[in-house]
Amino acid sequence: MPAIEVGRICVKIAGREAGRKCVIVDIIDDNFVLITGPKSLTGVKRRRVNIKHIEPLDKVINIRKGASDEDVLKALEEAGLIDFMKERVRPKLTPV
Repeated sequence: MPAIEVGRICVKIAGREAGRKCVIVDIIDDNFVLITGPKSLTGVKRRRVNIKHIEPLDKVINIRKGASDEDVLKALEEAGLIDFMKERVRPKLTPV
């Protein structure tokens, strides 16, 4: 099971959006991915993030690479994950 893949649901563990869930939309390179919340659902803007700042969950939705926020919302509704995505998670703090 690849942890970093298009459609994988993750939790942001760093930054101002820490604790919010997001979906991987595109893989940029070995260190960066493009994610979206979408902002209207979880408050996470569509942006490039370091993979060290997200924690993959066990859920995957079926979207194409580079899918729009509307496509992601539609896939989340079909999978019945709207309420799951709205829940905030307390990020695990890693000792520095």
